[in-house]
Amino acid sequence: MTSVAVIGAGLAGLAAADHLRTAGIDCTLFDKSRSFGGRMSTRRVDEWQFDHGAQYFTARGDAFQAQVQRWISEGVVAPWFDDSYVGTPGMTAPARALAAGMKVVTGCEVAQLRKLATGWSIDSTAGLVDAPGNGKFDAVIVAVPAPQAQAIFARSAVHFSALSQVRYAPCWALMLALDAPLSAQQLWWRPEGGDIAWIARNGSKPQRSGDTLVVHASPSWSREHLEEMPDDVLKRLIPKVSALIGAPVKPIYATAHRWRFALVEQAVGEACLWNDELSLGACGDWCLGPRVECAYDSGLAMAQKIVGRA
Repeated sequence: MTSVAVIGAGLAGLAAADHLRTAGIDCTLFDKSRSFGGRMSTRRVDEWQFDHGAQYFTARGDAFQAQVQRWISEGVVAPWFDDSYVGTPGMTAPARALAAGMKVVTGCEVAQLRKLATGWSIDSTAGLVDAPGNGKFDAVIVAVPAPQAQAIFARSAVHFSALSQVRYAPCWALMLALDAPLSAQQLWWRPEGGDIAWIARNGSKPQRSGDTLVVHASPSWSREHLEEMPDDVLKRLIPKVSALIGAPVKPIYATAHRWRFALVEQAVGEACLWNDELSLGACGDWCLGPRVECAYDSGLAMAQKIVGRA
């Protein structure tokens, strides 16, 4: 086992690749986006930035606590409130730190995996991916949301029955830059019930600036309005945000982003999935639960399984 392809450059895929690299196994990552981190995302618009995916993370287990301390020492993570942490200067920073020096193919939507006599081959929606070593990978890790992993495996004539158990809640996320600072001192709001699940003053996080809000609609509201246009979502939700924070919200910039696979509601209950005969596996937060740490732990478990048989 000397070379592994990792599909997905979110935290699970990056954690797996990082630990495989430490063990001396060469990795190439493939991701359909132009950046890293998956839902640990930061969007920059003019002078504003918005962490519109994961808002923060906690560290409970020994492995992730140690990783968070390394990130803090590298200056890519800082505490926000209580026992929560954020990436600095944006939520993508820890992912970028893990990806440093790795071989990453971005803008590549993987459609199919093919087992050749020489090894595994990665095909995108445009055909065979032009990447060093493609067609000779000893193993493949698929680290994308469960429905996307299931589709890749189906087109590759591979079946992991546990994937059908996974359930997600969607989320509409609003990014708002305000015309004037809020008078309230709160850093965040987490309403009980209702159509809004979370409001964060994004500018209050370390190494951020400006008065900006990130708003997450509730799972039930997001499901009901999943196929609406972003402008309609803004019109529906901004008045609700104003009511919750007790002040009129008049954004000078506003946009909405739809996360179809935002929050794991039903996980597999195993740290990762692995087919030893095929040297093919899958990992992600959907294996263990709806936390950033779950994605990291799943990727680590996947790497340990491969190292154990290398």
